Amino acid sequence: MSKAKIAGLLFVFAWFMGGGIGHFTHTEFFVNIMPDYLPLHYEAVYISGVFEILGAIGLIFLATRRWAGYGLILLTLCVTPANLYMWMHPERFADVPEWALSVRLVIQVMLLACIWWSTQVPKNQVQIPAIT
Repeated sequence: MSKAKIAGLLFVFAWFMGGGIGHFTHTEFFVNIMPDYLPLHYEAVYISGVFEILGAIGLIFLATRRWAGYGLILLTLCVTPANLYMWMHPERFADVPEWALSVRLVIQVMLLACIWWSTQVPKNQVQIPAIT
């Protein structure tokens, strides 16, 4: 694996492990960025935090890396409404500069590309032990 791909994988791991932990240490922030039309704000924040942590852990192991990548891509797409909500309602987030809300959307697209690129493992490299 190239150094660039390792760096990408480490970035994705840190992003989701840090973010997942943040769902439990800064819960109110994540609850406040959820669109009003979504139900169960606290539950959704905790559940997505658990999946971020599980996805990050899945990146560690070659046998689960590809599937962890797929899961993190899906999770990132599922939280897109919160990012769009912030962008569409900057008045609700006065402590965040408007330009940062726009940049956040660009970063999300780049994050999706990085997840995909760094987690694709050639099938011949994954060796799952047979259960006998």
